[in-house]
Amino acid sequence: MSDYDLSILIPSRNEMFLKKTIDDILQHKEGKTEVIAILDGEAPVEPIPDHQDVKLIFHHESVGQRAATNNAAKISNAKYLMKCDAHCAFDQGFDVKMMSEMHDDWTMAPMMKNLHAFDWVCPEGHRRYQGPSGPCKASLPNGQECGKETTRDILWKAKDSPKSVSYCFDSSPHFQYFGEFAKRPEGQGDVTESMSLQGSCFILTRKKYWELGVCDENFGSWGSQGIEVAVKTWLSGGRVMINKKTWYAHMFRTQGGDFSFPYPLSGTDQKKAQDFARDLFFNNNWPKQKRPLSWLVEKFWPVKGWSEEDLQKLKANTFRFSNETFIKLPEEEPGNNDSITGIIYMAADTNSDNRKATPSKKIQPKKGIIFYTDNQLRIKIAHRVQKQLEMISKEKGLPIVSSSLKKMGFGDKNIHFPSLKRGYFAMFKQILGALENSDAEIVFLCEHDVLYHPSHFDFTPPKKNIYYYNHNWWRLRVSDGFAVHWDANQVSGLCAYRSFLLDFYRKRVAEVEKNGYSNKMGFEPGGRNTDMTQAWKSEFPNIDIKHGHNLSKDKWSLKDFRDKSTSKGFATTTQIPGWGKTIDMIKHLQ
Repeated sequence: MSDYDLSILIPSRNEMFLKKTIDDILQHKEGKTEVIAILDGEAPVEPIPDHQDVKLIFHHESVGQRAATNNAAKISNAKYLMKCDAHCAFDQGFDVKMMSEMHDDWTMAPMMKNLHAFDWVCPEGHRRYQGPSGPCKASLPNGQECGKETTRDILWKAKDSPKSVSYCFDSSPHFQYFGEFAKRPEGQGDVTESMSLQGSCFILTRKKYWELGVCDENFGSWGSQGIEVAVKTWLSGGRVMINKKTWYAHMFRTQGGDFSFPYPLSGTDQKKAQDFARDLFFNNNWPKQKRPLSWLVEKFWPVKGWSEEDLQKLKANTFRFSNETFIKLPEEEPGNNDSITGIIYMAADTNSDNRKATPSKKIQPKKGIIFYTDNQLRIKIAHRVQKQLEMISKEKGLPIVSSSLKKMGFGDKNIHFPSLKRGYFAMFKQILGALENSDAEIVFLCEHDVLYHPSHFDFTPPKKNIYYYNHNWWRLRVSDGFAVHWDANQVSGLCAYRSFLLDFYRKRVAEVEKNGYSNKMGFEPGGRNTDMTQAWKSEFPNIDIKHGHNLSKDKWSLKDFRDKSTSKGFATTTQIPGWGKTIDMIKHLQ
């Protein structure tokens, strides 16, 4: 049982108002709500005081906004997750007002106001609205600018107008404020639908957060967050709602200079996000969607920025983007006319395939488990892991092919290699033998000293030529219950099509038989090749049990990483979502 109903996740990088935002949440929350803030590569401008409802995670190197948010979500055990920016103010009781209206398949945002955080003031009393620092620009009677130095006067007030309650995206797609919908009959009421979201604040269940992958790092570090979250919610069968019974106020950094975004955005990053978003949504390639994108456009029709021709092309899936390559624009503060273009995402692609808009129903490929062991594991741990996998196999209908050095009765089929000695070559040979004796199309590689959560096996690889690694795992030290995590590919979290893995392990076994094993080979299929590997995260983590006799080397602190770039997302915990307190877990493993 969690101590909290809601975890508020705040990714931050060099955010001057992080402390102010956290203080505001603590002042105005009324429920069992905690704050989990990520200091992504930068210490906070103002120190964050200790508080029982505040957790801080520090990244020595920035991992990006989406990855930072995911790292915060990993340590939550609450029913609901709310992501918000590090420069927001909130209504009194906003948390209970949001949770009281929530449904498990909804994503919801409060009504959004603009946050007047500060003014620049000079000794003469001239005031300039928040923006970049610099001398006073007030005009004097002689026609010259004042020019005197200014200081920041913190106001931290929610502006009365505008109040943003509806959002959409056009056919580019650009983010749009959708004031027209709010005036329709279906836009009336206290809790209303919205085609899209602004992205600076939204709430959903923790289960849906991981199920939908609403902070998919394949989009890149930052940008199009609202579109990603909203489209995934709608196309999976859920609803996106705006709760006008409460509000938050967001500070917009609109003028560049030292009042701009903390995350750099390169052209390469933008292009990566553009390509990924285009293939995912406009080509109906998101594997969890139950509806085509054209359904969403028609639901809110007419939609700003969509012509009848655009819609018909989308329905026929002959949609083509213009030859203009869009550049990501700075986020703009909404004005009273409620008609501002914000995020630009798509680029031209005249070579994309023509496909039908409605995805055809496919028979789900058969899944199976490949289990491998050296038969030298402490019996208490071995039985605990095998019992967990047997339960999952029965519950989800996943056949197990076990591969061992000694004959054993675990799984639907056992392959054993009595002549092999424990080591990496034996592991390669065992996995290959199990793969050759499985008839599943998709397989999960499962190690003998990892406790797997059932949610791990809900994943289905979207592509046949990619190695998919579950990054939601914790490494548990049996001796004292200490647990660590960092973002890394582990064979124990690998899922892929069996034919693809067969090709890899046949070549790897032949290579080692010929030349012997070298550490330079590595043992994760795909290695660090981002064209061949992708990360995913299950709803709940797997537990990698460290018992002192593991084949791989243990790492328990940042000093254990020779290459600090491989320690991204490093965190520690004493309570793991879905499993409970680590001190209680080890009692069953010692």
